[in-house]
Amino acid sequence: MADRIRVEVAYVEPGRQFLQALWLPLGGTVADAIAASDLQQNFPGLDLAAARTGIFSRPATHATLLREGDRVEIYRALIVNPKEVRRQRAVKTART
Repeated sequence: MADRIRVEVAYVEPGRQFLQALWLPLGGTVADAIAASDLQQNFPGLDLAAARTGIFSRPATHATLLREGDRVEIYRALIVNPKEVRRQRAVKTART
């Protein structure tokens, strides 16, 4: 299908994962892929408008154009700042 591309939409939370392949028209965007997926039905509490997104772990906006084979990833907000965790671990190690 020369006028369509195949992409995947992925989202993971603890104990649950979502991965859906779908076909989009050429010129489809990250937002189009998310809207065409069943993500909102599977995760009704997820605020997709505010969610950060990426393509293969590289940041992307909702307006980013997709290419054949792209995997759109929706990222959850961090619960803990990784720098703070490392700082706490270093302090704990220094005390022992």
